[in-house]
Amino acid sequence: MAKSKVRKKAVYTPPQKSKAPEVSPRWLAPLMITLWLVGLLWIAVFYVTASTGTNVPGMTSLHNWNLAIGFALIIMGLVAATRWR
Repeated sequence: MAKSKVRKKAVYTPPQKSKAPEVSPRWLAPLMITLWLVGLLWIAVFYVTASTGTNVPGMTSLHNWNLAIGFALIIMGLVAATRWR
C-alpha cells in the first residue's frame, strides 16, 4: 500500500500591523463648511435680489451664472468632504 504524503504546515506569519490612523488637517472641516455656506448664501442672495429687482454690482450682470457659481462652491465643499478622515 502506498504511503500517504506528509503535509507540511505553513509557517505562521502574524498579521501586519495597521498604520496609524490618518488625521485630517485642522483647516479642512472649516473650509468644507464655509464652502457649503457661501455657496448656499450665494444662491439665496441671487434669488432674493432677482425677485426684488435689486441691483447688486457684479452679481446682477452674471444673471443665471450665479446658480453655477453657487453650485460649484457647494460641490467644492463636497469634494473637500471626501478628504475628511
